[in-house]
Amino acid sequence: QVQLVESGGGLVQAGGSLRLSCVASRSISSIAALGWTRQVPGKQRELVATFNGGSSTTANYADSVKGRFTLSRDNAKNAIYLQMNNLKPEDTAVYFCRAYLGSTAVFWGQGTQVTVSS
Repeated sequence: QVQLVESGGGLVQAGGSLRLSCVASRSISSIAALGWTRQVPGKQRELVATFNGGSSTTANYADSVKGRFTLSRDNAKNAIYLQMNNLKPEDTAVYFCRAYLGSTAVFWGQGTQVTVSS
């Protein structure tokens, strides 16, 4: 199992930036896939960015955020970060840190609200 604690959400104007943090309760090198998803009420949860592989430093991004969002990791702190630049109103959502440990073992953080005003 793993516990995930997110922080860094908030209210920002369009074109602004935010940085989300997710700290895991175990070594992130042991996590098969670790990243961020987001959800808007009434819509399916969208995978935003993820590292696939415990030691991977190459992230996969949703087309909607490519070139604007950057996922990074600090293995020493068991943390990943999502730097979000040039935010748009359509980025408004609750952002969840997600960890996949293999098989059906998926864990989520509590979520952090990101609101982008136009």
